[in-house]
Amino acid sequence: MAIVLGADQAGKRLKDLIKAYLNEKGLEVLDVTDDSQEDFVDVTLAVAKEVNATEGNLGIVVDAYGAGPFMVATKIKGMVAAEVSDERSAYMTRAHNNARMITMGAEIVGDELAKNIAKGFVEGHYDGGRHQIRVDMLNKMC
Repeated sequence: MAIVLGADQAGKRLKDLIKAYLNEKGLEVLDVTDDSQEDFVDVTLAVAKEVNATEGNLGIVVDAYGAGPFMVATKIKGMVAAEVSDERSAYMTRAHNNARMITMGAEIVGDELAKNIAKGFVEGHYDGGRHQIRVDMLNKMC
């Protein structure tokens, strides 16, 4: 399992902070961001491609507000994503929605909160059971 990271220019600093945090935790991290001026659309598509390439991969995309990458991710068939700005939502979107990608905004989320959001998302586990009906509905969309 790899945590796939990406960011546009507005999210690069926070993405790098999250990357360092996840590396310190000993997790496998794949950063798809290159040094060019990539748009959040291109970044989100690159993250989604890597997330979908391997079962168990998770993705985190950071831009200024998190809304743009979220909109892109929800256009991708089979991708369940959530825009989050708190730890509980990050954890619960894994537990109840089996989300494979989250987005967050660097102009909304501070450094320590971003680490906690990443931790909640990565450490969350899908509960299955009664939640599977909704997950199946989401996966049929697009």
